[in-house]
Amino acid sequence: MKPFESFLAPKLEEFLAYRQNLGYALRTHRAHLLILDRYLREKNAGWQSLQPAFFLEMRANLKLGASSVNAILSATRTFFQFLVRRGYYKENLLRDIPHLKQNTIVPYILSADQTDQFLDAVCKRFHRTKGFFLKELASYTAMLLLTRCGMRIGEPLRLKTHHYRLDDATIYIERTKFYKDRLIPIPKCVVTQIENYLSVRKSLLRDDHSPYLLIQGNHRPLSDFQLRRLFHIALEDIGLEQPKRLIGNASFLQPTPHSFRHSFAVNTLLKIRERGESPQHALPVLAAYMGHSEYKYTSVYLRVSDAISRKNLVDFALWQIRKQ
Repeated sequence: MKPFESFLAPKLEEFLAYRQNLGYALRTHRAHLLILDRYLREKNAGWQSLQPAFFLEMRANLKLGASSVNAILSATRTFFQFLVRRGYYKENLLRDIPHLKQNTIVPYILSADQTDQFLDAVCKRFHRTKGFFLKELASYTAMLLLTRCGMRIGEPLRLKTHHYRLDDATIYIERTKFYKDRLIPIPKCVVTQIENYLSVRKSLLRDDHSPYLLIQGNHRPLSDFQLRRLFHIALEDIGLEQPKRLIGNASFLQPTPHSFRHSFAVNTLLKIRERGESPQHALPVLAAYMGHSEYKYTSVYLRVSDAISRKNLVDFALWQIRKQ
């Protein structure tokens, strides 16, 4: 773990220890504060240097995107609020430092048909030889969990065998983003695929003591890199790979494995609307299923329309801009 080296190093460590005692995860916060620490060293800053103008200059000098700069400012503001409570300052030096204006982010959405095409493309990539088959079957199962259950990419990779419960067709997901646990029901197609995978695993592996649900022929769990590589290969096979695009103040993101999470939410709400029911009423259940920390993150999906219609996504971007 890289240490802090500026004159504020003891205070930064004290602050992180305080947050850790409150139960917060430190990795992201430490990364942001390390950038502050490095900037302080580059400027040979001391206590007398720290004025609001210093942080305005820092905001302008950081060679990062607006969202990254804003995250660093937020972490720094929180740190200085801690110093205020400790009596080192009478007021927060960053109190009136505004965030940079960010582009509206429009996620890449795959339609239900495009998702099916993607899964078919993954299957066509199988070698169907004994040496590769278990890894490929595990990879397909992981992709199925991303597409049919809206999981984050790290969630199927960390699943243990006891997290899967055949009797009630559920999966228990432990301590993911925001350190929240959740128990989710899984569709029949996913149960069938997991059972098929476990049957093949049992027939191919001897002395299988791995605790992980999805493993390769060498008993090791799948890696993030393997899934991302397979994702982009399969997406290119069906002609959906494309770069990030900037239209006005809207950034249309390139497809990533996380796009399946967005697509799952949007397609779920579309199906509810097609049944003549209210997507609004389904939001609390969808938020719990996806493990969102706040209801507002799920409600955004109501504004995202059919993935095939770019006009609707442009309209969504314009609505986001007006909201800001």
